[in-house]
Amino acid sequence: MEVLRKEEVYTIDDIYALPDGKRAELIDGKIYYMTPPSTRHQRLVHFFDREIGNYIQSKNGECEVFPAPFAVFLNEDDTNYVEPDISVICNKEKITDQGCNGAPDWIVEIVSPGNKPMDYFTKLFKYRTAGVREYWIVDPIKERVTVYGFEKETMEEYSFGEAVPVGIYEGFSIVVR
Repeated sequence: MEVLRKEEVYTIDDIYALPDGKRAELIDGKIYYMTPPSTRHQRLVHFFDREIGNYIQSKNGECEVFPAPFAVFLNEDDTNYVEPDISVICNKEKITDQGCNGAPDWIVEIVSPGNKPMDYFTKLFKYRTAGVREYWIVDPIKERVTVYGFEKETMEEYSFGEAVPVGIYEGFSIVVR
């Protein structure tokens, strides 16, 4: 008789029990450890945080922008916890002292060499099904921005240096350099 091995399902408690300095995300009960980001990665996170934050402020907008590390509890369960590079949240009721309960309106992920499958596949599916309205994948190696507009079921690609229109904000675009 063959015995099937049960795969362990992790929870948010396991994420909070990680040693100091160790970061991970949790998708459908599976832990994905995160490596420290590169300088270029952090420059891009800062760039997006500043560009989006300045735009929201200039329009007296209600949305808020949060750079990583910022906890996002995607579903109403304890087996999904992510830290997107940039989270834009327009519903203030989702924001707590712990992070965001539910899907942000717009997420930007900066690709690192070791996390490409995570950003392009695992998170793409998870963000779409969780209710994220717009998802940008920024690839500094390929100098490309892939934009998924989940509400309109669109996918567009842009090169660095091109104006990338923001779907959730009419008339706002960002030029990534």
